[in-house]
Amino acid sequence: MKSYQKLTTTQPAACQVEEEGAAPTPSGHGKLAPWWVGSGLLVAAVLLSAITVWVLRQVSGGWLGPAAPPKCLLVPESHRFDCYPERRVVVTQELCESRGCCFIQSPPPAEGKQGVPWCFYPPDFPSYSLESLNQTALGMVGLLVRREKAYYPRDIEKLRLDVEFETDTRLHIKITDASNPRYEVPLDVPRVMKRAENPIYSLNFSWNPFGVLLQRKATGTVLLNTTVAPLIFADQFLQISTSLPSKFLYGLGEHRGSLLHSLDWNTLTLWARDVSPTESFNLYGAHPFYLLMEEGGNAHGVFLLNSNAMEVALQPAPGLTWRTIGGVLDFYIFLGPDPSMVIQQYQQVIGFPAMPPLWALGFHLCRWGYGSSNGTWQTVRAMRNYQIPQDGQWNDIDYMDGYRDFTLDSQKFASLPSLVEDLHRHGQRYVMILDPGISSTSPHGSYWPFDEGLRRGLFLNTSQGQPLIGQVWPGFTAFADFSNPDTHQWWLENLQHFYAHVPFDGLWIDMNEPSNFMDGSEDGCPPGELDSPPYTPAVLGDSLSAKTVCASAKQKVSVHYNLHNLYGLMEAKATASALIKIRGKRPFIISRSTFPSQGRYSGHWLGDNRSHWKDMCYSIPGLLSFSLFGIPLVGADICGFSGSTSEELCTRWMQLGAFYPFARNHNTQNEKAQDPTAFSPAARTAMKDVLLTRYSLLPFLYTLFHRAHLQGDTVARPLFFEFPWDVATWELDRQFLWGRSLLVTPVLEPGVDSVTGYVPQGTWYDFYTGSSVNSSGETLKMSAPLEHLNLHIREGSILPTQKPGTTTEVTRGNPLRLIVALSSNATAWGDLFWDDGESLNTFEKGNYSYVVFNVTQNIFTSTVLHASTEATKVTIGTLSIFGVQKPPSKVLLNGQEKPFSYLDNQVLTVSDLGMSLSQGFSLQWL
Repeated sequence: MKSYQKLTTTQPAACQVEEEGAAPTPSGHGKLAPWWVGSGLLVAAVLLSAITVWVLRQVSGGWLGPAAPPKCLLVPESHRFDCYPERRVVVTQELCESRGCCFIQSPPPAEGKQGVPWCFYPPDFPSYSLESLNQTALGMVGLLVRREKAYYPRDIEKLRLDVEFETDTRLHIKITDASNPRYEVPLDVPRVMKRAENPIYSLNFSWNPFGVLLQRKATGTVLLNTTVAPLIFADQFLQISTSLPSKFLYGLGEHRGSLLHSLDWNTLTLWARDVSPTESFNLYGAHPFYLLMEEGGNAHGVFLLNSNAMEVALQPAPGLTWRTIGGVLDFYIFLGPDPSMVIQQYQQVIGFPAMPPLWALGFHLCRWGYGSSNGTWQTVRAMRNYQIPQDGQWNDIDYMDGYRDFTLDSQKFASLPSLVEDLHRHGQRYVMILDPGISSTSPHGSYWPFDEGLRRGLFLNTSQGQPLIGQVWPGFTAFADFSNPDTHQWWLENLQHFYAHVPFDGLWIDMNEPSNFMDGSEDGCPPGELDSPPYTPAVLGDSLSAKTVCASAKQKVSVHYNLHNLYGLMEAKATASALIKIRGKRPFIISRSTFPSQGRYSGHWLGDNRSHWKDMCYSIPGLLSFSLFGIPLVGADICGFSGSTSEELCTRWMQLGAFYPFARNHNTQNEKAQDPTAFSPAARTAMKDVLLTRYSLLPFLYTLFHRAHLQGDTVARPLFFEFPWDVATWELDRQFLWGRSLLVTPVLEPGVDSVTGYVPQGTWYDFYTGSSVNSSGETLKMSAPLEHLNLHIREGSILPTQKPGTTTEVTRGNPLRLIVALSSNATAWGDLFWDDGESLNTFEKGNYSYVVFNVTQNIFTSTVLHASTEATKVTIGTLSIFGVQKPPSKVLLNGQEKPFSYLDNQVLTVSDLGMSLSQGFSLQWL
């Protein structure tokens, strides 16, 4: 019987592990801050600010400098929107006032913090005015005019405002140049044909200064108020600010940190960059989307469809500022009203994720440094010898000849074709890495990928029209231009040539930010406003070309300045198309760089992490953020990529990683092996056991991915998605759910045999034993010896599980076991999606089975809503019912009496059912 200790304290703050210090603590629950609307200030804020400034002036002995104008003194610190966001500049009063802004010095912030801006907008700073507003079939069109120039070059005087009431829960607002076309993201978005009839939002405008005021009708909550700071729209500097209705904001990737963002003067930069995940750095992908929880449990989301270099400044007002250096301001706002619906609505715009093949959800193993195909094979055999589940075997760049794409090291990897054949014979799959940098130094005629790409003109070019040459693993390289459809054909032909020798099953596309070991190119970057724009967001390296190609590089669709953040998406699109043509089955691709809609083509791994406890801890907010971004197939390198893991860390990480939607153990060269076979018998057994648990849950996980593909449900899910009314869940990112039903509480710290976790209100059942715990919404201390991962099933759920095998192919032929977790009123519901696991578009073509399970009044029913031949190949063998209050006298299967067992912890089990999944049945206990 499991014991739980109720605690009065909450969980530790995110990822506070002693080895590397603590992460910033997210803001606590607070009332909405007072806000200024238009150019007026609320009286309370005015008085408080004025008194605060006077007191600070006295105690600082004049620290605040010369007296600022009264209009400046009356702006509360938390509401000061930065007028001089340039980094590496000491902002003086003279510089600030030259922009027409307020200058008040504040005490310096703590190290690593940004602090209150010294230079900020006064309430009367000139902005655009709304000159006209006319109704259209879908919404409104307006004209915005700026009478006074702002301080960045090529200010655009007249803007066009387009508003479309697309659905009752989706609003589309676009602001662009009224006179000249501008670059817009080449992303397919839905086009509506009629205006929403009953929107749950109300939209109003401030005319002078122009501003958007968006409210939720049901509560009156102000979701957007852009009058709080001026709109600036220059050719290479676009900025718009808004108030926020609360401090509970998520999304805005890709960054490393807690799931809940701090609004304590926190700037998040979006510019794809190759760098090991580190707090405050812009990482591999760009996702300009946020989700915000409102008081009372409602939620909304905002998506800025813009691919240029960008930063989002968060401040404690609470408020937010979007700054981008190109394109247009193209906003979609999603009204939910609950967080799950917000994410569904977001994916209705960017596209639902692809359905992965079943084998993609198995366990994957990789390392850089196997040394040879025989070394790789040795690991595969060791895994089989210990009967540890494995579906995918991968190779990093060491399989290549000189690190060149589409080549094979004929010495060390000569037996690779035989290894792949052996994998296939055992129902396993092979995945290899590819980089977008194509070696440019091979003698002419000796390396077809470069020669042919050059002949067809398929590489990124310099501003002078010559192939841009950078440096990656093979040395000097050119970079494929995936914005060019002709490049997709060339990519396919290269893959076809390699597939003829090594019939791979999936592809791992890396270094696609794109990464460059040089800054720009071998010749640097030319002078000009693409590579040295008037404003550079706070990117790592302080330059757009830092460890990537020149922003001025030419691509088929536009300049790299506009397309950089799309590079990984465009490569994934080309790769998915090629895999479908080569294999005729669902493609499996894992990409490092990502952008909205990536989930349609690939999954993602969280990059080159380290073998540290903190890295393991941060992987949870990482995978949950990508659930928000519509990329459910996500995971981190289990046990860490760089550095040397320990047995305890790797055991705990394998337990957590077994519940990443994408589960791969991967490490670097010159470190000791960290696959499960490399450890002691006790650790190896713990790793094997948790992988068998994962494999037993594959029917449940696969069904979750079907729901993600069909309607944009999340797979790995933050607790607040299921309990949005429970504010205690809003900051939790050390636990997560699979779907609505399975709670995962991993150990994230060394040297412990227990774990603290929050258990939301209701009855939860221990996954392994069926014993129940009733919670009023409490933090519990749970036993967690090294071999144990805490898993709990939510009341009212039915989980389809299966006897696990060592591959998904073996597992899918085994009998099913349905786990019923009865609610307090003795009801439960669940479902199962079943198909052949790999064919294209099985749902769309009707080649699937869908079964619904239900319990009410002591009767379990299985109802087949759609059937296919695949369902005839599997049986339901066992039914385990948790929470049966009293021992039954008998059990009836389709009216016939059936043997059963009943345990003291109220678990009823009926075995040897032998029911085909394709046939409905009922089971009653009396």
